[in-house]
Amino acid sequence: MARGTEVSGGIAVVVGASGALGSAVASRLRGEGLTVVAVARTAGPGVCVADIGADSAVDAIAAGVAAAGEGPVRMVVQAAGLPAAGPLESIEPDALGRAVALKAGGLLRLVRAVDGRLERGSRIVALGGHYGIEPAPYACAAGVTNAALANLVRQLAITYGPRGVTAHLVAPGPADTPRLRGLSEQAAQRRGVPVDEVLAERAAESPLGRLITPGEVAWAVATLLAPEADALHGSTLGLDMGARKGIF
Repeated sequence: MARGTEVSGGIAVVVGASGALGSAVASRLRGEGLTVVAVARTAGPGVCVADIGADSAVDAIAAGVAAAGEGPVRMVVQAAGLPAAGPLESIEPDALGRAVALKAGGLLRLVRAVDGRLERGSRIVALGGHYGIEPAPYACAAGVTNAALANLVRQLAITYGPRGVTAHLVAPGPADTPRLRGLSEQAAQRRGVPVDEVLAERAAESPLGRLITPGEVAWAVATLLAPEADALHGSTLGLDMGARKGIF
């Protein structure tokens, strides 16, 4: 954890905890001493079952937090993954709206579920993505959705800042997850090339020539627990390993 962090218990809520990134974040936050409410759509050991794309998730998550015990909610993390939607040339137009409703609408539902348990120093965190800043037609829905998510994080920063609650967007580049490998297999089939070629293209977007790992994403999220992370309020923490070409 970042130097200066003062974790003394409390609760973290991680939506999308069954995915590669969400599960890594949940595990890391448990290691930092937080009680984690792991939210996913499918039941499992210790899982708070809720569909973050539906308004019913607000009550379900609130109940899960209540069952976790007393104390503040120190951090909420929206890590729900997007369904595959295809590249720009073939994506169903309505898929863009559904993707934004899941990620941005889901973040708003998550915050509303825990609003009364947030206190000064609590963190609102959304996992967005590099493509919201660096558009790529092969990741159409991800780009549009993550740009919308960045806007919503800024709005949350304005609204919750006076309470001492900060909002953050963590934007990884392509991450080495089963989901990315599945999407790469679909792209490889469409193009008639080996899947390794597609994965190599994604890795080559970074000057380091590799994909980010779930563990690195989890490290970045946990770092935001530090009191010094107030300075990142409302900002985007890029984890693209140099892939972004713009200066600002």
